[in-house]
Amino acid sequence: MSTSMSKSGSMRDRSIPRRPLLWLAAALLFTLPPMFGSLVRWVPYVFLLALAMKFWMEPRGYRLRFATLKLILAAMGLFAIFASYGSLKGVEPGISLLVVLVSLKVLEAHTAREFQVMVLMGWVLCLCGFFLSQDFVIALSLLTAFALLLVALIQFYRGSSPGAFWPPLGTTGKILVQAAPLVVLLFVLFPRINTGLRVDFRANRLANPGFSDRLSPGSIAALANSSEIAFRAEFPGSTVTPPGSLYWRGAVMWNCDGLEWRAPYVPVSISSRGQSSSNNTIRQRITLAPHGARWMFALDRPSEIPPGAILARGDYLWSIQTIRKARRYEVVSSLGPARKELTPGERREALELPPSISPAVRELAQSWTTQNSNPRAIVNSALQFFRTGFRYSLTPGEYRKNDLEQFLFHRRVGFCEHYAASFATLMRLAGVPARVVVGYLGGEYNDLGHFFLVRQADTHAWCEVWLPDSGWTRVDPTTAVAPGRASLDLHSFLERGIASGQMEARRSGFLTQLARSRLFTNARLALETLSYEWDTRVLAFDADVQEVLLDSMGLANRGTFVLIIEILIVAIALLVTYFGWMQLRTRSRADRVKTSYERFCRKAARLGARRDPWEGPSDFSRRAALLLPDQSERIRQISDIYIALRYAAEPASVAVALDGFAKEVRAFGRYR
Repeated sequence: MSTSMSKSGSMRDRSIPRRPLLWLAAALLFTLPPMFGSLVRWVPYVFLLALAMKFWMEPRGYRLRFATLKLILAAMGLFAIFASYGSLKGVEPGISLLVVLVSLKVLEAHTAREFQVMVLMGWVLCLCGFFLSQDFVIALSLLTAFALLLVALIQFYRGSSPGAFWPPLGTTGKILVQAAPLVVLLFVLFPRINTGLRVDFRANRLANPGFSDRLSPGSIAALANSSEIAFRAEFPGSTVTPPGSLYWRGAVMWNCDGLEWRAPYVPVSISSRGQSSSNNTIRQRITLAPHGARWMFALDRPSEIPPGAILARGDYLWSIQTIRKARRYEVVSSLGPARKELTPGERREALELPPSISPAVRELAQSWTTQNSNPRAIVNSALQFFRTGFRYSLTPGEYRKNDLEQFLFHRRVGFCEHYAASFATLMRLAGVPARVVVGYLGGEYNDLGHFFLVRQADTHAWCEVWLPDSGWTRVDPTTAVAPGRASLDLHSFLERGIASGQMEARRSGFLTQLARSRLFTNARLALETLSYEWDTRVLAFDADVQEVLLDSMGLANRGTFVLIIEILIVAIALLVTYFGWMQLRTRSRADRVKTSYERFCRKAARLGARRDPWEGPSDFSRRAALLLPDQSERIRQISDIYIALRYAAEPASVAVALDGFAKEVRAFGRYR
């Protein structure tokens, strides 16, 4: 570095002004949020290091000079990206490479042209950040970065004169406000393909949706700390939340292997039960986050199926197409039990057992049937067994699929998947048909947006048993161990357990108190509401929504070409109106300046200094000052202000200059 970044006089470069550089650095910092969590960890830190080094190097005249060193650093970055991703193909490797190159450009830049290149590359980073994530907070951060880049460019050309801090901000605000109508017009009316703005070009982003067709020990407990959103749910036409616990049905698992269960690879479609009594149904509007699979969710149990989905055997929804973008649908659920008959094939499947069940586990199930062979009595005996000596924990330790005996008789610590899997296996051992249902339980209600927010942490597993008098009936053995879990989302349940001393806090007391404070809670709910509106109003604005809007405006069925022509006409009309307004403003200023100067010339003529038609303002000023020595100072001031207003490209403050000019003209000639 001592050779490539020398401080010798001949090698010192003219530095970029500090204030534009500060604006640029602030803008580039706002491009960082989408990088964290999307790119490999070292990439954004390299970017931060380059910005910090730039502020150390710039005042000293240092910069990255030699082409050989640049090539070496670029090659090292390329190799590190390949080593991190295993390939140079894809969105993440491409954006990582761009970030590394921008970092090198930051260290190299020292001229006006290179400053402009950095601003342009910053705008490219904003676009890349939107490819990485379209969440509301990320979009707000990228919009801030876009605006600050514009501020940096304006500040660079204005210079760093005293008092020049706020004018670039004001100019940027004016530009954005002027551009907003055209942006809204193009967003609403420009023809689009049948997709919203929610896009994800990354293959591995959807590879781990959190929800799976396999249930194994620890598979749900691993999601307990996840804040990823699974879906949001509204209840249209209802002003109150639905009664009882919210069990969001996702998949039904029939294949049993001890503590492991699996859903069918290809769900079998069945006919829906049709409409039930309106007093026993509930309508939901679900906004499902993209997850790369076909799971759809509804309260127990869906009866009216949304378009593009089937009702699979087990009464759960299955999308016909993979869900790769946010999906919104309405579904009606029946709150009553399913009273379908159990076919002989389903009975055999619901009683199948793996051969690895230990004798102790078989004896436990047999003891319940010996006491009372009634299926409902067996269920109650099993629940009573779980109420004694078992503990609910997010960290139960590692279990294998054949550790059923270890769980039931020795360790007795588990999460919902342990209790659901073991309970369903015990029911089958006792001759009661059983299956495992996986979905979500609860959700946080947002009073501002009037919707439930269900996160991946709310993933839950429960059981269904076949009872002759009621058909498939939900039984949640987790509630026998943790009675409050069914009425709360997982986060609220854990917070209540920590407050009561039944569970250990996972974070400091200060952070816990801060999270519970009313101010923090209201701010979080407001942000979640804005994020929900962003997702449903902006990102979900696809061709179908646009068609409905255009139909309401009377613009539907006009054809793509005609619509584009109409948009261009409206856009041109807006631009003509804008430029006409700007011209009127400029002419109004010029007319006022001309009128005041002509008034000054008339006053000077009455005092004996008549201006000749061919005489310029500078020549007339010098001659009038000689003829009227007592007014010479004011004459020079009036002439200087007039020349600045008349011929300068952009005075520092037009309003102040005009007022000062008019004041000087009025004062001219009063005293001799």
